[in-house]
Amino acid sequence: MNPKKIWSNLAVTDLDRTTKFYTALGFQPNGRSADLTSFLFGEDHFVIHFFLKHILREAMLGVMADTSKSNEIIFTLAASSTEEADRWATEVEDAGGTLISKPAAFGKGYYGFVFADPDGHRFNVFHM
Repeated sequence: MNPKKIWSNLAVTDLDRTTKFYTALGFQPNGRSADLTSFLFGEDHFVIHFFLKHILREAMLGVMADTSKSNEIIFTLAASSTEEADRWATEVEDAGGTLISKPAAFGKGYYGFVFADPDGHRFNVFHM
């Protein structure tokens, strides 16, 4: 396989809340419709589409994860410094996200934290 592009599709319950959350964190909007809101992440503009849960469920043809109890994936966001990671943690909480872990050093040369968006999708912030 040699795909031209890869992106992610996640389920959400409230498009307005999701749009507000990711806009508050400064991610670049990538369009919106009645079924989804979309954002670009990172320098490579990785696309994450946030579909209304019932729309994505129809397309998945299977059981979806309950993000209040488990996660199907964790995305990692690279911070350029420990100070930036700390600032992002504050921004996440201010925007309505949940810190799963507070910013801290771990492993050899790693610093970061884990957060969940309002629908429980998890992100790992790393500085290394």
